[in-house]
Amino acid sequence: MILLGAPGAGKGTVAKGLVDHVGVTHLSTGDMLRAAVKAGTEVGKQAQSFMDRGALVPDEVMVALIAERVSQDDCLSESGANRFLLDGFPRTLPQADALDERGLGPQAVIYLDVPTDIIVRRLTGRRSCPDCGTPFHVDFKPPKADGVCDVCEGTLVHRADDQEGPIRKRLDTYTAQTAPLVQRYADVLLTIDGNQAPGAVLEAVLAAVTGRSPE
Repeated sequence: MILLGAPGAGKGTVAKGLVDHVGVTHLSTGDMLRAAVKAGTEVGKQAQSFMDRGALVPDEVMVALIAERVSQDDCLSESGANRFLLDGFPRTLPQADALDERGLGPQAVIYLDVPTDIIVRRLTGRRSCPDCGTPFHVDFKPPKADGVCDVCEGTLVHRADDQEGPIRKRLDTYTAQTAPLVQRYADVLLTIDGNQAPGAVLEAVLAAVTGRSPE
């Protein structure tokens, strides 16, 4: 399966729910890159050569990395079929084509559909404590005292990448590069209304994927 949605759509929460309730292996491309480099695999060495130069890792190397990772036992069912959830890849149509060429096309694509204004509200409202790391949100999880962490009384910060300008640039990039995958995967797309409470979103995802809700 592939998890698709704009930044702030709630992909992390859904991924954790699928791991907990379905047992699928969650694959984040960032985690896979770090693990392959640390392990010194052949693909990891190729990726590191680009990362050391500050260059983007090419699509063909990323797909080779995914192919290497999904051959491991935790990504296979008892029958030997693939059983994993890709998060963060593909981000473009050429990347989707490269997955298909490797025989790694998805059986299902979970698309979290959230209006842009809601995404902006979610992301711009985030606040964090630099001292203990506790997250807050001005609307959905406000601190007891404005600007003060409930846990350690540190001063909450509004990160630069959670300002509206950078957020809208990220969303523009998503619209141009990643949103076309919705049509690309129309035949296997499971569209979920992501503008609901997290529990309701997860229930909808599980119902679409397995026909059941969380226990």
